[in-house]
Amino acid sequence: MSMTRPFPGRSPMGGFMRQDEMKDQRVSRATVRRVLGFARPYRGRLAVFLVLIALEAAAGAATPWLFQRLIDDGIAAGDTRLVVGIAALVAVLALASAGLTFADRWISSRIGEGLIYDLRTAVFDHVQRMPLAFFSRAKTGALVQRLNGDVLGAQQAFTSTLQNVVSNALTIVFVLAAMLSMSWQLTLLSLVLLPAFVLPARWFGRRIAAITHRSYELNAEAAQTMNERFNVAGAHLAKVFGDPARESAAYAEQAGRLRDIGVTRALYSTWFRVGLTTLASVAVAIVYGVGGVLAVRDQLTVGVVVALAAYLGRLYGPLTAMSSVQVDVLTALVSFERVLEVLDLRPNVADAPDASDLRTDVAARGASVELDGVGFRYPSADEVSLASLESVAVLRHDPTDDTLHDVTFTVPAGRMVALVGPSGAGKTTISQLVTRMYDPTRGTVRIAGADLRDVTLESLRATVGVVSQEAHLFHDSIAANLRYARPDATDAELEAALRGAHVWDLVAGLPEGLDTVVGDRGYRLSGGERQRLAIARLLLKAPDVVVLDEATAHLDSESEAAVQAALDEALVGRTSIVIAHRLSTVRKADAIVVVDHGRVVETGTHADLLARGGLYADLYRTQFTETPAAA
Repeated sequence: MSMTRPFPGRSPMGGFMRQDEMKDQRVSRATVRRVLGFARPYRGRLAVFLVLIALEAAAGAATPWLFQRLIDDGIAAGDTRLVVGIAALVAVLALASAGLTFADRWISSRIGEGLIYDLRTAVFDHVQRMPLAFFSRAKTGALVQRLNGDVLGAQQAFTSTLQNVVSNALTIVFVLAAMLSMSWQLTLLSLVLLPAFVLPARWFGRRIAAITHRSYELNAEAAQTMNERFNVAGAHLAKVFGDPARESAAYAEQAGRLRDIGVTRALYSTWFRVGLTTLASVAVAIVYGVGGVLAVRDQLTVGVVVALAAYLGRLYGPLTAMSSVQVDVLTALVSFERVLEVLDLRPNVADAPDASDLRTDVAARGASVELDGVGFRYPSADEVSLASLESVAVLRHDPTDDTLHDVTFTVPAGRMVALVGPSGAGKTTISQLVTRMYDPTRGTVRIAGADLRDVTLESLRATVGVVSQEAHLFHDSIAANLRYARPDATDAELEAALRGAHVWDLVAGLPEGLDTVVGDRGYRLSGGERQRLAIARLLLKAPDVVVLDEATAHLDSESEAAVQAALDEALVGRTSIVIAHRLSTVRKADAIVVVDHGRVVETGTHADLLARGGLYADLYRTQFTETPAAA
């Protein structure tokens, strides 16, 4: 697993890094091979692309040679016909070069956009398969940066960077060949400054690549701040507890770091390019000075001097670009490494190679749920996350105490079992094991006798439905939120589910009905309305196993009674696990499992547990005796 080291901040003119610059200048062959692997589907287009670039470079290199012929063989000799012919040929070459430029830009955009599509879909598909523990740690802004900024940076390796490398390399070869054929002495003289082009590239390249890497991290941090503050829940929290001045100051500090590193990058780039441009101008001056003297002495023709000066302009530009190609390559590879870093993080909850379809087992044996000697510890940071997605230096293994200890109980098919206990007892953790958000550290969780680690996640999702305490709705219509559970559901089926959740009258009374957009996270609706829509979504899915985690927690007494009646009807014949702090909602359960400190301490019916006088009886008395008395 790749770990990102902290990047020490410095002044815009100060030095940068040691460890990062050493890391950035070493690109493993494995990374290069994987980068080339992404290009494999575009082999044909890349071949055409390279041919077009070669033709464009050849056309550009031919023009100064034609000017030399025009001056020496046309103008100097008084051959107007040759002058007109060569001028026309230069014009044709210019038009052909323009056409080649358009063609190679078109095909490069096809390659680049195709690569962006491949990378984005690969990262999105991989990220959505990551376990819940990954999302509980990763910063949303950092993930978005990988899908946007890093993917765009990576595709440059196959478009602008590849084009620049090939085009400039061919241009240098063609130009040097033409120059040497005209005057090898003056050509060698004009190249005395060549080392000054090459030597700074490595030094500047390492620094600009490292600065680019750091700018990606800072952009991700800024994006995370905006994601957290601009969603409705974050905005509400900021308005209730936050201080606008403090919020602005914190963001201004982040923006300031982005500004400073942008200035630093601009300065390094400018120093590099201005220095090389100045050297190129000096080289042209040398050619005109020495070449002019030789022309006066009739040792060179005027056309050769002009052509050599023109060739120098075409030579030092590509040399400048080739000298800085390491910057472009390292920058693109930094982006690729950040994308590959995400793709290399393997989910610790995934289908086994020979996973079976749980629906077959449920159809044959019924949807019983069994926990057998289950122990569980939440995974540590280095098991599920990346340091670069959390803006920390290194993720360390931080073992914690087990959350569950030897939990064993069974829910027979078609029966209801309630999980009760104090806050933090482990009830929600148990429900997350049943839905396989996590795998147990020890023991086994089974449905229909099948170990959940041996069945496909797709069949498990189809078998188990959940309504959690915090009902999440997407910023979309009511219909779209319901069809997330069953994309092929008809409007009539949506209405039936909404009636079952006792929320149809509300939806029918809205001006846009099922097409009403619920807003970010459903915040245009009340908490109880969101919860009933979530229950309607569950009813539409109609799973064999239902997990209700405080599903009626946000409902008022009247709504709770109505929804509870709907749930009672909907749960008939289905296996259900109900988690509730309000013990009035679990009295009808076939069995009650009492959990405390991650252990099952009591099991029985409501009446049995009251008579036993244990923890359940204490919780019951607290709710129905002490609270009213205190009031």
